[in-house]
Amino acid sequence: MTDQSLDPQDSPTVGEVAYRRIRSDIVLGRLTPGRRLPLERMKEAYGTSVSTLRELFSRLATEGLLVAEGARGFQVSAVSSANLRDVASMRLLLEGHGLKESFQRGDLEWEGRVVAAHHKLATMEKRMATDAQAPAETWRQYDWAFHVSLISACGSDLLLQTYASICDKYLRYQMIAAVFRGKEAEDEHQVLLECALRKDWQRAQQTLTTHVEDCVTQMASVLDAA
Repeated sequence: MTDQSLDPQDSPTVGEVAYRRIRSDIVLGRLTPGRRLPLERMKEAYGTSVSTLRELFSRLATEGLLVAEGARGFQVSAVSSANLRDVASMRLLLEGHGLKESFQRGDLEWEGRVVAAHHKLATMEKRMATDAQAPAETWRQYDWAFHVSLISACGSDLLLQTYASICDKYLRYQMIAAVFRGKEAEDEHQVLLECALRKDWQRAQQTLTTHVEDCVTQMASVLDAA
């Protein structure tokens, strides 16, 4: 999940706190696809008024995470293998371009961020491989952080913001389908790290395509079988 650090003098409003909680619950699968969200009931869960909640739900509907049902309220957006592939295609488009720009611009500080993010991810991946109780949410967060670090020197705030939004939708599918590719994904992450340190963006793009497409194939099979 994306989350921007706040200035101490820029504390979030009650509505913004509620928005982040609801969005997180959708992305992480706590609010399941197709679930209806009655305003009166949900206002208690998120500590806000019906009018504020309606505004927040409308905002999330514009992001494609909720569906407005008129007088019936709102419903968590459904998932499908077709939508998953659309999300994955957009991710590859953004991240692939970001890799090239970031690898060409990246300095020593950027390399340090990439190495540190990979170390956390690799450690968690090894834990996931041997411990069925390992926290999947933490692993997903480390996975996201590593991929963001790879493109963090791209020089475009708009690309990074758009990428974060797309990755939240991709993460939603990862949490719902609960796919862990183990050693295969771990090896691909290692290749991406090596490509970053060598500034080899061509091979990195190729590896990323395989990395995402193989994951999508497994997630789609889970969705289609459900």
